[in-house]
Amino acid sequence: PESLSRFLEAGPEPLFIGFGSMPVADPQTTTGMILEAANSAGLRLVLQAGWAGLAADVLPGNVYSLDYAPYGWLLPRLTAAIHHGGSGTTAANLRAGIPGLVTPFTFDQGFWGRRLADLGVGLPPIPFRRLSAASLADAMARLTAGDDMKTKAAALGQKIRREDGLTAAVDLIQTHLEEASAI
Repeated sequence: PESLSRFLEAGPEPLFIGFGSMPVADPQTTTGMILEAANSAGLRLVLQAGWAGLAADVLPGNVYSLDYAPYGWLLPRLTAAIHHGGSGTTAANLRAGIPGLVTPFTFDQGFWGRRLADLGVGLPPIPFRRLSAASLADAMARLTAGDDMKTKAAALGQKIRREDGLTAAVDLIQTHLEEASAI
């Protein structure tokens, strides 16, 4: 939306937070916690409603509420991302070359959060059920302040964007088929 473009241009790069297809029991309380954390950290924020239903009747000027925008377009324009850790969202986070924090809800999401931290491009995951305004504000500040993490994330993002995944996948499949036919 044009309003999103204007928001992005109106100040420092904001941080993204959204939980994709993960619902939450109390969207209003969760939104309040996120807004308190962003205010405490002094950051601008793009808040994706998602299945969690994150929204408020009135948002402060430092927060843009978003239903949807393509991650490939949006995330490279932001300073960092906090998300649920789905494999697709994590891939978009890495491809964008920005630091990330995963707040896992279930299944493989914790694995992806640990990978971000192990690679030095994100913080160790904080399970959603353990989030608080204080822990979220601390994570927001750490994600946006560390030059080392930003540098590593940018370098990894550049490497990923240079990959030719389709050719690599075709080569791998052809090799496997050739080996299988030799048996």
